[in-house]
Formats: sequence, structure tokens, C-alpha cells
Amino acid sequence: MFGILGWIVFGLIIGAVAKLMMPGRDPGGIVVTILLGIAGALLGGFLGRVIGLYGEGDAAGIFMSIAGALVLLFVYRRFSAARS
Repeated sequence: MFGILGWIVFGLIIGAVAKLMMPGRDPGGIVVTILLGIAGALLGGFLGRVIGLYGEGDAAGIFMSIAGALVLLFVYRRFSAARS
């Protein structure tokens, strides 16, 4: 149970960092940014381990998590802008 809660807290922090790195208006607000941060942390962390960039628990995972959150935030902004 703590593992899931840990990922949520970690994703919240990663979402905030991604928002600071990519300022501007988000169509969904802070809640969507947090959810994208959680998803980006999971996606980036998982992909980094799968392709062998680092092992579980390595500090480099935070950079891949931020990159994943930035990519998801960018894609979300593009798709929501195209819908409008």
C-alpha cells in the first residue's frame, strides 16, 4: 500500500517540477497536472529501467520521471489545443 502512496506523492512532486519547467496555461488545471505527473513518473521510471539506463532505486530515475511528465504534459496540451 505504501508503494502506491509513494508513487502518488512522488508523481505530485514530479508534476509540480514539470509544471515549473513548462509554464503556461494547462487546460485541466492543477489536478490534471498532478495526474500527468504521476503517469509521467510511472512511465518514465519504467521505461528507464526497461532500457537499462539505471537500476531500481537509482537517483537517475528522477530525471526520467521528469522527462516522462514533460512529454505527457506537452502531448496533453497539444491534443487539448487541437480539440478547442
